[in-house]
Amino acid sequence: MAKLLELKGLQTQFATSRYEQDQEKSMVTGDLNEALVEWVIQYRVDEPTEFLFDVRQPRDILRDVSESIMREVVGDRTVDEVITFGRQEIEAEALAKLQELTERYHMGITIDQVQLKNVNPPTAVQASFNEVNQAQQEREKLINVANGEYNKAVPRARGEAEQKLSAAEGYALKRVNEAKGDVSAFTAVLTEYIKAPEVTKKRIYLETMSEIVPKVGKRIIIDADVGGLLPLLQLNPDPNGGGQ
Repeated sequence: MAKLLELKGLQTQFATSRYEQDQEKSMVTGDLNEALVEWVIQYRVDEPTEFLFDVRQPRDILRDVSESIMREVVGDRTVDEVITFGRQEIEAEALAKLQELTERYHMGITIDQVQLKNVNPPTAVQASFNEVNQAQQEREKLINVANGEYNKAVPRARGEAEQKLSAAEGYALKRVNEAKGDVSAFTAVLTEYIKAPEVTKKRIYLETMSEIVPKVGKRIIIDADVGGLLPLLQLNPDPNGGGQ
């Protein structure tokens, strides 16, 4: 039965001194920055004969090969990718390349997992790196807040604009229909006027007076020839009850 084994690439029994440990985990990224990378390899011995007899010191070879591959993969990426958002891609690529080499060397093992552990910038620039990360996070936060305000303000403004546009279109349609109605009414009156001018004028006069007279209020209209009746009418009655 194959046994699951774990090979720690750094700070293990393979590194005989602190200096060697620091050298193993110190890597140059693709943008010429330095990163301290620690990783773990989990593997199974599925061909014991190959593992014991075909390769001399297979664990040492696996350690050296894994370090070489990790340096290659890290060297193809920026320091931000290595430390933050590119860890999964690094693990997947390192796993594929390491499995390919172990098969080529007939080491009799299967690589189950390559996992990045502690990945940090060098100690000398750790504080500055943290400040940069904090500034970037603050920048992303402000961008998200601004996008949130934008997403609230723009739809609201568009809704108000569409509402005003709809109201204007409705008002314009109303005025056009009213104008068309007035034109139709005028055309109908003109047609009747052409047929019978006097009758039409009298009808218009009576219709107009029927609209105006109710709004005038109480009025007494006296013929100018009837002068004797005027003194007998109280046209302006005294509000206190007396006559004038």
